[in-house]
Amino acid sequence: MQETSTKPYLIRALHDWCTDNGYTPHIVVTVDANTVVPVAHIHDGQITLNIGTLATHKLVIGNEYIEFQARFGGITEQIFVPVAAVSAIYARETGAGMGFEIADSAPYPGSPLDTDPHEAEHSPPSPQASATDDAPEGGTKRPHLTIVK
Repeated sequence: MQETSTKPYLIRALHDWCTDNGYTPHIVVTVDANTVVPVAHIHDGQITLNIGTLATHKLVIGNEYIEFQARFGGITEQIFVPVAAVSAIYARETGAGMGFEIADSAPYPGSPLDTDPHEAEHSPPSPQASATDDAPEGGTKRPHLTIVK
């Protein structure tokens, strides 16, 4: 039997720590074919997402996927992020957090990306979001992270 990764447990723990201390938890995601996020917000193959309680609806931090609803450019989007694609979680206000190695991910069961592997290469749906609505806020500290393998 394969041992369960510590990564989703650490993400949940740091999310709770941020929330308990009044900080805003953010995750950095390396976008792959199994990541469903607003394309307009992807920069250099990555996206940073606010996963705080005020920014998300129906947040589930599972062992394989993080999923929630959030508004981008006034449009509610369903977000699916493979835990394997999360490269960091940190508190926006202090930069305290943890970094992770990236691993290959699998499509979310039942998602539009859960298709026959022999089909042509697929990419996440193209939502209609505006990058200007989620511009970085002033005072954001650079994360200082511990890398976990």
